[in-house]
Amino acid sequence: MLCVAAAVTPARATLNPSRDVLWIALQGCLLTKKTTGRAFPCLSVDLGDEDRPGTAVLRAPGQPTHTVVMPTVAVVGLEAPQLQQAAGNTYWKAALAARTYVVSALGGRLPVEQVGLAVNSVGGRSQDQLHIHLDCIRPTVRAALQRHSLRLREIWTAFPTPLVGGRFMVRRIDAAAVDGFNPFAALRQLPWRTSDLRSTSFAIIAREPNDPDKGFYMLAYRSPEAHAEMLLDHSCSVAPKAVSQ
Repeated sequence: MLCVAAAVTPARATLNPSRDVLWIALQGCLLTKKTTGRAFPCLSVDLGDEDRPGTAVLRAPGQPTHTVVMPTVAVVGLEAPQLQQAAGNTYWKAALAARTYVVSALGGRLPVEQVGLAVNSVGGRSQDQLHIHLDCIRPTVRAALQRHSLRLREIWTAFPTPLVGGRFMVRRIDAAAVDGFNPFAALRQLPWRTSDLRSTSFAIIAREPNDPDKGFYMLAYRSPEAHAEMLLDHSCSVAPKAVSQ
């Protein structure tokens, strides 16, 4: 979940204005970027161009490491049809690059491989602007993935054990496929009877630094309030205690 302070900017037409707070904050970042060249209150803003959609990176208020990456245009969430196209790959690569903001907040004392990504479902999120959560990964989750790593393949299979109480599907993303990967399109390949993604949530976690293939694991599950963000550790318990604000 994510709560941010609203800027004085009109919200989109919505049945629940509280789910547009992130969109309003984003408008403040865009206005500042266009008028001053700075990104505040975001950490960074890439306005994109005719061929590539823009992205913004924002730190969750009061949380020194929890960071989100979002489109600069209106994209409601992971269920949005446009994410099945090239834009989905753009946002994936922007999120990978933004992991360094979490590492920097920890003084560079955490390997980037220990920063995970997560996107929540409609019922598991508080905002209706796509935002990819970035933060440390729960140590128990990394340990479970390492323990079962030899059984995981490039096709969706059921993960052998629950993770933080959730039953996940998992697939590998090998290093050679990372650059062209689209996690939103990969959700369409899940062996479920419905193609409706509104109750789906996913997380992506890098393989161990000593793994010969520097790829990732993608995990997904379905539930009315699915939030794979639960695989992340916003306290960053695996990192040194000294955290920059």
